[in-house]
Amino acid sequence: MNKVILIPDSFKGNISSQEICQILGQEVHAFWPGAQVVSIPVADGGEGSVDAFLAAVGGEKVPVDCHGPLPDQQVAGFYGRLTPELAVVEMAAAAGLPQVGDRLRPDEATTYGVGQLILAAVRAGARRVIVGLGGSATNDGGCGCAAALGVRFLDGEGNAYLPTGGTLDRLAAIDLSDIAPELKGVELVAMCDIDNPLCGPNGASAIFGPQKGADPDMVAQLDRNLGHLADVVAQATGSDLRETPGAGAAGGLGFGLLALLGCRVQMGIDTILEVTGFDGLLEGADLVVTGEGKLDGQTLRGKVVAGVARHAQAKNVPVLAVVGDIGDGIEPIYETGVSSVISINRVALPFSQSKPRSRSDLRLTFRNEMHFLHRLGF
Repeated sequence: MNKVILIPDSFKGNISSQEICQILGQEVHAFWPGAQVVSIPVADGGEGSVDAFLAAVGGEKVPVDCHGPLPDQQVAGFYGRLTPELAVVEMAAAAGLPQVGDRLRPDEATTYGVGQLILAAVRAGARRVIVGLGGSATNDGGCGCAAALGVRFLDGEGNAYLPTGGTLDRLAAIDLSDIAPELKGVELVAMCDIDNPLCGPNGASAIFGPQKGADPDMVAQLDRNLGHLADVVAQATGSDLRETPGAGAAGGLGFGLLALLGCRVQMGIDTILEVTGFDGLLEGADLVVTGEGKLDGQTLRGKVVAGVARHAQAKNVPVLAVVGDIGDGIEPIYETGVSSVISINRVALPFSQSKPRSRSDLRLTFRNEMHFLHRLGF
C-alpha cells in the first residue's frame, strides 16, 4: 500500500471527521509504515466546517466580532482564510443554535452577523467565499445577511427595517441598489447537504422550525412569512426561487443568498472535492476510505460516500466505506463505485449503548479490514 486517501464525514454527535481521520491513519501506518496517508476531513456546512477545511487544505482562522442571532447579541465570530482569495464562512459562527442557549426564538433571530463575516472576508481580499449552511437558530430567509451586505428592506410606509422570521409580513419592497460595492466580481457559493425548498411541508419552517423552538402556531406563521418574502423578492427580481433545492437551508438563508446576492448553491461534498483538488489526489492512490454515521437510501442523494465514490470510480480507485450503521436499500451504492461497506457496530447494540465504545469499535473494525488487505498483498 503506497497511498491511501481518508475522506470521512463525521459520525454526527459522536466522532468528528478529524478524529476519524486520525484513528484510520494510525491503523494504516501500523500495517504500512511507509504509506502516504492523505486526510480530508469532511465538513457538512454546519458547526466545525471552518476547522475541517483548515485541517484539509491549510490556512488560518480569522476572528471577527459580529452580530449574534438574537437582537441584543454580539458574538466572537470567525471565518477561514484558505488562500488569500478563498474564504470559508460557517453561518453557525454568527447565527448558530448553540449561541442562543435556552433562548430559542426563531421569530426574532437574524443572520445579520453572517453578512458581516462575508463582508470581512471580502474586504480582506477574498474573491470567492464559501458559505456553509447548517446549524442555524434563524428563520429570516437570509434577510439579515443580505441587509449587512447592503440590501434594504422597506415596510409599507417606505421605512427601512431589519426583517426577522416574525416580521417578514411587514415587508413591502426591497431595494437592491446599495449592495456593498466590494462584492462586485466576488463568487459566493453556498454549501449545503439538504434539498428542502423555502416553504411548505418540506420547507425551512416545517422541517427545521421545531428544533429551533417553534411551536405549531409559530411554524405556520414563519412559513407564511417566508412565502410573503418570496412574493416580494419575485416582484423585485423577476425570479421566483422558493422551490429551488436548498432554498430552505439554514432557515431560508439559502434562498436569500441565491435570490438576493446571486449565490450558487451546491452540495457540500462537491465543494470539498473541488477545493481540495480531490481528482488530482486520486492519482497514484491505492485505496480511498470514506464513511458517515449511517449509510442508507439518503446517501445516494449526493451525500459524502456516493460523491466520493463516483469520483474515485472514474480513476479506478477502490473505495471502502466505514459507517456507524447500515440501513435498508443500500445496494445501489455499489454502482457508484463503493467496493465494500462495513459497520463499526461490532456487537449490534443500540446507539445509546454503542456510542461510548464507538472510537474503539471504529479502530478495531478498520484494523480487521487492514488485516484482510495486508493478507491479499496490498
